[in-house]
Amino acid sequence: MRDYKIIGLTGPTGAGKSTVSRVFEENGFAVINADRVAREIMEPGGVCILQLSLVFGSDIVKEDGTLDRRLLAKRAFADKSSAKLLNDITHPRIFLRTLEKCRELIDGGQRLILFDAPVLFESNSDLMCDSTVCVTAPESVRTERLMKRDYISRQAVKQRISVQHGDEFYISRCDYHIDGGKPLDDVKKAAKIIIDNIINR
Repeated sequence: MRDYKIIGLTGPTGAGKSTVSRVFEENGFAVINADRVAREIMEPGGVCILQLSLVFGSDIVKEDGTLDRRLLAKRAFADKSSAKLLNDITHPRIFLRTLEKCRELIDGGQRLILFDAPVLFESNSDLMCDSTVCVTAPESVRTERLMKRDYISRQAVKQRISVQHGDEFYISRCDYHIDGGKPLDDVKKAAKIIIDNIINR
């Protein structure tokens, strides 16, 4: 039996995963963020960014070789088939890089790891997790949050949400569920209860 725990955190965009992730970090978990891993694998000149440019257009790569993330998001979230193309390119690389990061942390003595991944199940990353937690929130709450966070229009937010799974997709697959639409203190308390359960189990 392994002496470390890897917990998967997932849920739709704007639901409140970042808040829950911070609570885990404050309670001794090393956090691996899938979005940051995605940025690492999309470094200029890499295979991933080349594949993305072939599928979504060469103009998604800026003159300095970096990725125009806003333009990529606009095209990738245009419909479900485009979103699937993006995922097919990035998910395997994110999964492998995450495994590498987990091994580095474990070899360094870390025994509690949280993998914060919006596409935890779609990338099969749940297979390496001991437990899974999802955060969901009403679409109206998520819409307002995303408009403020990403400086995009209501229509752009609705388009992004439309290609994502509904709450039931996450709730039915996860061991724990947090309502991210509740007041901040309630969300933090719910996260702490789950953490205590995981650590003491």
